[in-house]
Amino acid sequence: MSLPQFERHISAGMTFFLALCCGFLVANLYYSQPLAGPISQALGMAPESAGLIVTLTQIGYVLGLLLVVPLADLIENRKLILIMLVLTVVAVIGAALANSALIFLAASVLIGVGAVAVQVIVPLAAHLASEQTRGKVVGNVMSGLMFGIMLSRPVASFLAELYDWHAVFIFSAAVMGVLGLAMRWMLPVRRPSSVLSYAELLRSMGTLALSTPVLQRRAFYQAMMFGAFSLFWTTTPLVLAGPAFNLSQSDIALFALAGVAGAISAPLAGRVADAGWTRVATIAAMLLAIFSVLATLVLPLGSTASLAVLVAAAVLLDFGVSGNVVLGQRAIYGLSADLRSRLNGLYMATFFIGGAIGSVVGVWGYTHGGWLVAALIGAAMPALALFVLWLIEPPSEARVASAVSISAK
Repeated sequence: MSLPQFERHISAGMTFFLALCCGFLVANLYYSQPLAGPISQALGMAPESAGLIVTLTQIGYVLGLLLVVPLADLIENRKLILIMLVLTVVAVIGAALANSALIFLAASVLIGVGAVAVQVIVPLAAHLASEQTRGKVVGNVMSGLMFGIMLSRPVASFLAELYDWHAVFIFSAAVMGVLGLAMRWMLPVRRPSSVLSYAELLRSMGTLALSTPVLQRRAFYQAMMFGAFSLFWTTTPLVLAGPAFNLSQSDIALFALAGVAGAISAPLAGRVADAGWTRVATIAAMLLAIFSVLATLVLPLGSTASLAVLVAAAVLLDFGVSGNVVLGQRAIYGLSADLRSRLNGLYMATFFIGGAIGSVVGVWGYTHGGWLVAALIGAAMPALALFVLWLIEPPSEARVASAVSISAK
């Protein structure tokens, strides 16, 4: 039975379950990130092409955000989530069995498409929450997603160290199977009220993208922030495995664990947004991202002190990026309940394009100019977002958001 449209309550237990689902699902996007080097070597890829492993997964995710997530405004949400979960299982099994670069890269694209189930779950959580607690609920669910992103890297590194990179994807397939059974039993049913056709739904997204200033700004800010995030986490495993540090996969996994601490900013950001401090918190998140990346250039790489700085940078960068994504979601989710999945799809697609760009330019910068060039590019991305914010952001985003009128047609 569908949840009544007038009822807006979500229990702590359901919030935790949705956060857990998001964490396990989104991890599939990042398992290959610290393994780009070993996977590319095993499949005969050139070192310069290693970034494609991460980039194609993100491109698949963007395609899913634009073509699949909008369907959550049209068809029953639980059914859509479970279909995407089945696709994910097929894709990760394909990655585990891949014996050529072409097969693995094709599986990577499908992994990205299947992982968009998380972006059906997050708007579902927002739908279940009241207006007064929406930021808090979204922040708590997003904390699960951020934990999944950050734990995926050390889990992948540990499994690859114990077995090999194939084991990571076999592990994922088993986890997805168990998760699917739990979701079939526990997820609430939500049937959206939209009567648009799929073609009309996609056309409406173009109108929303061109006519919603809040969406445009928040998507650009997070694209630059997530670009720096992807650059950092795609490039630092190469730095740590290189001659400066010569760390093993298990050592790199321990380094990646440090970033998990940054996930605590997601629920904090939701509460800050509920209190009306979105603009100030956004500026703080951007400054934190810029500082964290530039701080890694203070000391020469290779020393214990420089490794400690990299660890601190990972925590601070993840803190800023995690907080900023929730601030953006809180802003766009308040625009229209009927358009929430489409708005979320556009928001996420835009900033994941930024992430894909960050991964590619990070590997390119590191290959041609070492960590110095990669870090400068990484700091420049949130710096550009901060410049745009100061240039065009109104003093009160809340006032602008309340003035925006969006048509579902």
